Amino acid sequence: MDFTFGTETLDLVGYAASVVVLISFFMKNINTLRIVNSLGCAIFILYGFLFDTVNIPIIITNLGILVVNGYYLLIKKNDEIKEVKE
Repeated sequence: MDFTFGTETLDLVGYAASVVVLISFFMKNINTLRIVNSLGCAIFILYGFLFDTVNIPIIITNLGILVVNGYYLLIKKNDEIKEVKE
């Protein structure tokens, strides 16, 4: 099967990712910001894979941001919960 995407489809994925990341910065709650931003990063990672030649800089950057968001959402939150219990 051939899964090639036209320029219009590729652009739409990129625009969708950009809009989601932009929306994330309007969130008042930092956890909500990180969750919405992570969704935008995940779409950007997909976007990076859709190019004829995989766009490594887009993938690496957004994967890094996704990891940082995950760290603060999962690991740091667990550390804060432990501190409160002690």
